[in-house]
Amino acid sequence: MRIGMLSWEYPPRIVGGIARHVEELSQTLAARGHDVHVFTADHPGTVAHETVAGVHIHRVKGDEAPTPDFLSGIMHLNFGMARLALEEHARKPFDLFHAHDWLVVQAGHLLKHALYVPLIGTVHATEAGRNQGIHHALSRYIAQQEWFLTYESYRVIVCSHVMHREVMKQFAPPADKLAVIPNGIKADKFHFDFPDGLGFRRQIAMDHERLILFVGRMVPEKGGQVLIEALPNVLAKFPDAKAVIVGKGGFVDELKALAKHYRLGHKALFTGYVDDDTLLRLYRVSDAFVVPSLYEPFGIVALEGMAAGLPVVASDAGGLWEIVEHDVTGISTYAGDADSLAWGLLQVLQRPEHSQWLVQNAVQRVRDVFNWERIAEQTEEVYRSVMPGR
Repeated sequence: MRIGMLSWEYPPRIVGGIARHVEELSQTLAARGHDVHVFTADHPGTVAHETVAGVHIHRVKGDEAPTPDFLSGIMHLNFGMARLALEEHARKPFDLFHAHDWLVVQAGHLLKHALYVPLIGTVHATEAGRNQGIHHALSRYIAQQEWFLTYESYRVIVCSHVMHREVMKQFAPPADKLAVIPNGIKADKFHFDFPDGLGFRRQIAMDHERLILFVGRMVPEKGGQVLIEALPNVLAKFPDAKAVIVGKGGFVDELKALAKHYRLGHKALFTGYVDDDTLLRLYRVSDAFVVPSLYEPFGIVALEGMAAGLPVVASDAGGLWEIVEHDVTGISTYAGDADSLAWGLLQVLQRPEHSQWLVQNAVQRVRDVFNWERIAEQTEEVYRSVMPGR
């Protein structure tokens, strides 16, 4: 099949989890013999067109208009992606287009109706879920665009059964339109020679300290505040613990102020954004991984912790409970409950043998269920189901 992917982010432009999802899905589909083209936004230091791991990447270049707000910029991006896709379709027709989230729905809608080519949509999250409701005009617009994606798409892919219920409740599409296909991960990227691991670790912690790693955007729904509130209870019983908090976002100042309020000092290290190589090394030198999210449609970051061989402590928010099976592949705690999170962290820090058993189960689960070959095969089945729609 000739597949056109539409995504507002694609590495090295990484805003959230969509970038990695689209990258690894498109590369796996390409490796399986499909002609995959990704249409995406510009990013400093990149070229307009390149082929990486068999995937043709087309970036919208040359639009320097000083857009007054976020939505204006998104609309310019959609027109740019549609133009590039139309030009590429003229060279050789696409069999279908796959739009990832509401940010690219206008381009998908235009291409579907202009070219009579089926549109697949993936809803990665919802505005109402992220914000516990719709509270202002921008949220109402985004929610309407999410509905529009489910309406215009021949089939809609969601990443978890929790998201299936959420989309059904909010947008009421026909039930047979939805397909549940989990996210995946390339586990091999966590396994590499790392001879200077001890030296790297000593840059952020003393030898006796046990590192708790948090990776995520600095926004309230990722639960960094719950981790900080839990740390005093963890340190009271396990003083050798230390949290490494990786990520950037508008909530970071509030989190730092909260850490100062609890007098955590050097026990809460904020790294800000780190590049991929540094992040992989942080996984390798850490002792536990925490995902304290308040809202999480899937929780691909939990898969990263599992694939990296770390005992994972995660909240039961959203799709996380479908990934982290309590006391089998990790420890599940109550979302938003700092006492529960502290208890879960102490379970893995104070019981190293049991933690290793959890890790073994988790690594096997990642290999069996969350591997991209299986996910690509399921995605192909959805694609084939719409081919008669041409």
